[in-house]
Amino acid sequence: MSEPSRVALAERAATAGGEVALSSFRNGIDVETKGGKTDVVTQADRDTQRRVIEVIAEHYPDDAIVGEEEDVRKTVPDDGAAWVIDPIDGTNNYVRNIRTWTTAVAATQDGEPVAAANVLPACGDVYTADSEGTYLNGTPVTVSDVADPERATVVPTFWWDFDHREEYAAATREIVERFGDLRRFGSAQVVLAMVAAGSLEGTLTNEVTNPWDTVSGVHMVRQAGGTVTDIHGEPWRHDSTGLVASNGAVHDEVLAATRAIEGLDD
Repeated sequence: MSEPSRVALAERAATAGGEVALSSFRNGIDVETKGGKTDVVTQADRDTQRRVIEVIAEHYPDDAIVGEEEDVRKTVPDDGAAWVIDPIDGTNNYVRNIRTWTTAVAATQDGEPVAAANVLPACGDVYTADSEGTYLNGTPVTVSDVADPERATVVPTFWWDFDHREEYAAATREIVERFGDLRRFGSAQVVLAMVAAGSLEGTLTNEVTNPWDTVSGVHMVRQAGGTVTDIHGEPWRHDSTGLVASNGAVHDEVLAATRAIEGLDD
């Protein structure tokens, strides 16, 4: 029997993990904190990640695993094959009984994403991306064609911690003053998938991001025809500072908004 393609396995693993997470959703699961008051984790996060790894290991037991929880590596290797896992991206939504969360799985080769799946079991949506395109529930999708910033909806990708609240305020102000509307969904992977599918025009942060929060969704945006850069306008990598993702048509304005958070000149 031939091995499944990496996108097929990413979807299979994310689906299996999502089923584990969904079984505990809205069931009064205990909540713990990690590094701060809003940095929450549950047993479902750990159980879900273990299930995702089990599915991957059935076919690619020697590939590196990068994941948010437990004792797995936290950086994407620049050489060889790896899998990047976020068992529940949007845990703060998950513990508040809000449906906007996803199990995200990406495959990388030599540090670059080659396949991705974001499964939203509580919403019934599956986003995938391969070498040819991005898909929502199996149907090809592309980024929005909105080119007028005043018609665009742009999202702060991440929550800024309490010691960076001036940056949070600056990001919100820049979006409100430059674009038609603002949303915040509480899951970076969901937001990136939405940009890829044309539901949003852009998303931004000036912070260094975690690979499990970003790699899968970044691949989706790119494969859907969008643009993803760092805060300097250079192609985004898993270790970049800042993440600016857009439909391409409003990218210059989204990038300018991101740079303005830190007072950088355009």
